[in-house]
Amino acid sequence: MILEVAILNVIPGQEDDFLKAFSKAQGIISKMAGYHSHQLKRCIEHASQFILLVEWEKLTDHTIGFRESKEYQEWKRLLHHFYNPFPTVEHYE
Repeated sequence: MILEVAILNVIPGQEDDFLKAFSKAQGIISKMAGYHSHQLKRCIEHASQFILLVEWEKLTDHTIGFRESKEYQEWKRLLHHFYNPFPTVEHYE
């Protein structure tokens, strides 16, 4: 099992719109091969910061299976414009 960790810095003032978009986007990721679960948590100290934790069966389920899919294009369309700076994504075993 692989844990994907992304710190998401949302543009201040756009947090509610981000959460609405994420509620749609989570339906995309949850249907991907190798997906197990995810959590989105909001930072207490910095209301515009979130952490996304996604459990994948193996690394390539995320890096290839998801990121190279047509579904990822919709994920990007829904979410990527909210971030500043763009998040760093790392994987843990």
